[in-house]
Amino acid sequence: MKLVDPTIELAACGSSSRTMPTYGEWERVVLEHTFDHVEFISLRTYLHNYADDTAAFLASPDLMDSFIEEVVAIADAVAAERRSSKRIMLSFDEWNVWYRTRRGDENRVKGGWPAAPHILEEVYTMADALAFGGACIALLNHADRVRAACLAQLVNAIAPIMTEAGGPAWRQTIFWPFADFSNLGRGRVLNAIVHSATYSGTYYDPRGPEQHYVPMPEVPYLKLAAVHDDREGALTLFALNRHLDEQMTLTVEARGFGGMALAEAHTLHDADLDAANTRDQPDRIRPTPLAGIEVEGHKVSATLLPASWNVIRLTGGG
Repeated sequence: MKLVDPTIELAACGSSSRTMPTYGEWERVVLEHTFDHVEFISLRTYLHNYADDTAAFLASPDLMDSFIEEVVAIADAVAAERRSSKRIMLSFDEWNVWYRTRRGDENRVKGGWPAAPHILEEVYTMADALAFGGACIALLNHADRVRAACLAQLVNAIAPIMTEAGGPAWRQTIFWPFADFSNLGRGRVLNAIVHSATYSGTYYDPRGPEQHYVPMPEVPYLKLAAVHDDREGALTLFALNRHLDEQMTLTVEARGFGGMALAEAHTLHDADLDAANTRDQPDRIRPTPLAGIEVEGHKVSATLLPASWNVIRLTGGG
């Protein structure tokens, strides 16, 4: 293929889960054989809450961080063995929240040859939107190596947009952090150093007959990404408060960004974490203004509601 078009970029695909028996070894062996021919290696993750443990569910995006960092380490070890300066990038081929419609053939297939059958139509809740937002932050914070990330999927099937044939369309809860991520997560991702209180949990990750329990002893309540768009002179903060019951006082020291002014700030929050948007209530969950932002020099302060996704956009910084 590259003889025909040397500009194309290729990804090595196959093993894609941390829970697979071949994880790590597969990536190493495949890259040893394909290192000179590919630019990417693929991986994928679906976040879920099978255990009905919301705290652990909101911690699960941190496992995406670990997954990315492990695959990067494997790829760089192969490069080191070859004394090569080439760096293999990552393609996150699939990612999303998915669990209610994941198990059972009745959710995945329909008999005969139906046209556009109703399958995998996950209804997303406020809690799902928070976990989804955490995944967005994980991807942003690894943008130096994750050069492609494909949301699965866009309409109806495990999707941020729902439709009915001949009827309306509405935004699911996960639409909102995805829109923020897409529209405002552009520029240079900064290395945000987070100091936050932590909590512990165990993430339940069933895979077929296997039951995986992943201990997470120190999960920061705050998950944060900061993106500087020098074309617009803007600094955007994406902040997830994972505490289910308590507000969070957020203080950001954006050194080197003196003279900033607040451009916009909004939050996604609902006291009922099981709440969802529906055909009859399409706007039950949508962003609302985040008030009380204080900007003084290079310091930004805000109060984040419990279990909330928050975006703060500042302009005018140096």
